[in-house]
Amino acid sequence: MSNSQEIGCFFDFDGVVVDSVGVKTQAFRVLFEPYGDGILAQVLEHHRLNGGISRIDKIQYSHAHFVGTPLSENELEDWGRRYSKLVVDRVIAAPWIRGAEEFFIEMQGRCRIFVISGTPEDELKRVIEARKMSHYFNEILGSPIKKPDHIRALLAAYQLEPASCLFIGDALTDYHAARKTGLHFLGVQGDVELPDDARMLPDCRGLKQAMSEIFPGFDLGQRVTTE
Repeated sequence: MSNSQEIGCFFDFDGVVVDSVGVKTQAFRVLFEPYGDGILAQVLEHHRLNGGISRIDKIQYSHAHFVGTPLSENELEDWGRRYSKLVVDRVIAAPWIRGAEEFFIEMQGRCRIFVISGTPEDELKRVIEARKMSHYFNEILGSPIKKPDHIRALLAAYQLEPASCLFIGDALTDYHAARKTGLHFLGVQGDVELPDDARMLPDCRGLKQAMSEIFPGFDLGQRVTTE
């Protein structure tokens, strides 16, 4: 690729930028423990296999398919609020994934950096603001809009070519979002097995090197305009 093409980096948040996947898992455990070990095990496995999907979708699915009682709209909103109370402060306090902060510091102004998460957007922005991370990102986007729709909107808004962009995630949802929109994909840690063609890193420390191999010939030291 030529240096005239701008690179875009699209990051999932939990498990990719901050080490908070366990926080979310514990919240599901607390909420569904009263239903017994069998249902709890199903809920936790569904949560594990569907990282990156909105908690609202997971809660509704779990009630409909595992508990056997779908929630009303008001009940679902109440469950969402209960979940949020369990996780927000702990995600704010969660440690960085190794190498993520250093990558953002080094790459500021050198590529477009976006966060696209399954977390509700208002909560995601509140968490990132509380962690004093907002300045690293061109956009911070969350649910209820799906990741592929966010990606397409950002590609258009920033005039980015899919082949010049990379999605960094830890879940099948991230992998499929990248494939649906034509982005390169790079997997970071996670306990979900991704397809064989997914390139993987244990954390973000090797991210810049991986980018130099994915985008050969691009000068990662070159700054981009911010208009």
